[in-house]
Amino acid sequence: MTETTATTLTDRAVIRLSGEDVRGFLQGLVTNDVAGALPVWAGLLTPQGKALFDFIVFADGDDLLVDCEAAQADALIRRLSIYRLRRAITIAKDAGLAVHWSLTEGATPDPRDPALGNRWIAAPDGPATGWHTHRLAIGVAEGVGELGQDKTLWLEANARELKGVSFAKGCYIGQENTARMHYRSKVNRQLAVVAAESEPDGARAWYPDLGVAVVHRRID
Repeated sequence: MTETTATTLTDRAVIRLSGEDVRGFLQGLVTNDVAGALPVWAGLLTPQGKALFDFIVFADGDDLLVDCEAAQADALIRRLSIYRLRRAITIAKDAGLAVHWSLTEGATPDPRDPALGNRWIAAPDGPATGWHTHRLAIGVAEGVGELGQDKTLWLEANARELKGVSFAKGCYIGQENTARMHYRSKVNRQLAVVAAESEPDGARAWYPDLGVAVVHRRID
């Protein structure tokens, strides 16, 4: 890297999964294929196919690193731990690492859309600026505040468009309804970022300082 600008996304946290076949463990839970090339964007869903958590999965040797909302990290760890059963797997926050973002630095494009910029995991530095404004300008919703929790079907969260789902991998939680919607073309609405001077009815999120809101919009 040639710049020294601050790049840490302070509202993100890193969860490390280490131990016995962590790829196989996560592969059976999340929407995307973590057995192949990483990073990928993925979701952990309800059995009905609604988003509980969304995150980006990176590889670190045999370990997996989960780039997630800092405010949801403990809840995500608890949820993943439910499925660990007796596997020799450790699931814990890695306080020595942070999520970084830059439009100009880095060599790993955001797996959702290269227009979002570059994203990587390293030791923390100063807080990045401009990420949320840029992300919303691109039209990408993320996190519990915008996707909702147990409210939005994964394909309604633009999972196909943002490469957050694999239809070729094995089973995962919520797969049945997600696959049915895809193959029967039953996605009737999707999240969108729209201009909004006031909070729209039913908005998932509204940002008055930016003049935008995240809403569900019907697909014609």
